[in-house]
Amino acid sequence: MSSASGDPAPRTLRSRYLAGAPKLISTIALLLGVATLVDAFSPDRREFVHRITQVVPVPASAAAAAVTAVSGLLLLRVAAGLRKRKRREWRAAVGIAIVMTAAALLRNERRPIEAAITIVLLVLLVTARSRFTAKADPRNRWFAVRVLVQFFVISVAYGMVLLYSPYGSRHVAHDPSFGARLHEVVTSLLGFGGYLDITGERFSDLFHGTLLAFGLLTILVVALLALRPSEPISVLSADDELRLRGLLRRNGARDSLGYFALRRDKSVVWSATGKAAVTYRVVSGVALASGDPIGDPEAWPGAMAAYRTLVEEFAWTPAVMGCSELGATVFKRECELSALALGDEAILETADFTLDGRAMRGVRQACTKVARAGYAVTVRRMYDVPADELAALRTAADAWRGDDVERGFSMALSRLGDPLDGDCVVATASMDGALRGMLHFVPWGPDGLSLDLMRRDRAAENGLNEFMIAAVMEACGSLGVARVSLNFAVFRDAIERGERIGAGPITRVWRSMLIFASRWWQIESLYRFNAKFRPYWEPRFICFPSARDLPRIAVAALEAEAFIVRPHRLKRLLGRS
Repeated sequence: MSSASGDPAPRTLRSRYLAGAPKLISTIALLLGVATLVDAFSPDRREFVHRITQVVPVPASAAAAAVTAVSGLLLLRVAAGLRKRKRREWRAAVGIAIVMTAAALLRNERRPIEAAITIVLLVLLVTARSRFTAKADPRNRWFAVRVLVQFFVISVAYGMVLLYSPYGSRHVAHDPSFGARLHEVVTSLLGFGGYLDITGERFSDLFHGTLLAFGLLTILVVALLALRPSEPISVLSADDELRLRGLLRRNGARDSLGYFALRRDKSVVWSATGKAAVTYRVVSGVALASGDPIGDPEAWPGAMAAYRTLVEEFAWTPAVMGCSELGATVFKRECELSALALGDEAILETADFTLDGRAMRGVRQACTKVARAGYAVTVRRMYDVPADELAALRTAADAWRGDDVERGFSMALSRLGDPLDGDCVVATASMDGALRGMLHFVPWGPDGLSLDLMRRDRAAENGLNEFMIAAVMEACGSLGVARVSLNFAVFRDAIERGERIGAGPITRVWRSMLIFASRWWQIESLYRFNAKFRPYWEPRFICFPSARDLPRIAVAALEAEAFIVRPHRLKRLLGRS
């Protein structure tokens, strides 16, 4: 502290304040919104509510009820955006704070404490305005439907709680049914209430006034959202796909997951030179990248800088699924992301692959059994598959999927037989002319394949998948393929170490948890299947900003991979159809 001017300390204090301001302001807005609605539920100011109002301003008169209840609803809606430093939510919060301050000062019985606290919120918003620079997330017009549903549900819940509260029950005559109360609430949102016999004039004003305000607010907000231009969400343009294919032709041999960047439900951000790119999808506020950047590793820092700028611009949480050790190292250096081992990728070298030997006895016996049953496998590039057969393959793949949705994001292409994917390889297994199973591989540079799809008829012989993989390995010479990547084994090392003699209690517990999770997500079975072929294992990592972000990133990753599936109609409401 040798400076005589004393400037460093104030700057440090201000920087700390600005760093924590979004979280502090979001928390205040959330509590203020909740307290305002709680007071609206309890207009008779029972003792426990009265205690709350000594700390948090919650206007309760019928004259200000509509304004303050709507303000509370809006504060709840913008609180999450304030935490993410969204500029649009900051503007809304400033307006709400001004309205609530005016409501506290201009009413007949002024409440200086209420006004003081809302003024404090306003001062915090203004002094920390430089922190709220994040743009609103790209949305399509289905987002307006989502907001409509949210506001309608909250408004109906508010009205029903008010009618069923002890205060409301005293003013509702004849104990009407649930349906009658619901009808009164819904019609009151449009200003047509009055079907119930409500005896108290003050309660009637409060009830109908606040519900009408909720209804008008809902109509206004939804109209504004529906009329604004829609924006595409996670769509790979034809030009971006063409550029990515050019990078893959030059640098695709480095990463077995590179071809999966061509999924058309991803977005892409480019380095300034155009020599590298990061592909990603935004899920629940997480900008989820997959695999290593595409292109020359020397140009990766430029692509990562563009990705970092993008996530800061929208206040998204950055995360990377399934990158290599080199990718994790560069992401750590350029984006300050920590890395955690996610699992291992099984890779077979065609020159070393053989069914001979004791270690391969299980695979060899399965192949012999399937061959004796009369199965045959054909291995071809996709451009050699006739159009009518290709249609049959798509139909069979959908029928054998077993789930309502196509799984995969970081290690799946999620399409079959696209004209631009002619270099992909398909292995088809048939018996007596009937299709019984298939494998689909995407290119891994000029001399590799990466497994994309594995499907078979459930009535087919056990061991058919092993038989098809062995056939593909046998055909690799004629295809010019030197290496094949199989399935990804999540947390393989933990499963393997946990079953060894001398494994510690933590390792054994972790393995037991993974085995339990395998009942739904095939964690152990995929590892066991891969291990049969005696592959070498290539580690893959997940990158994340901090440990507190991991739960959110995990949920986003599970949703992206379709292990967590939202109903189709809900996905449309969320703008993800």
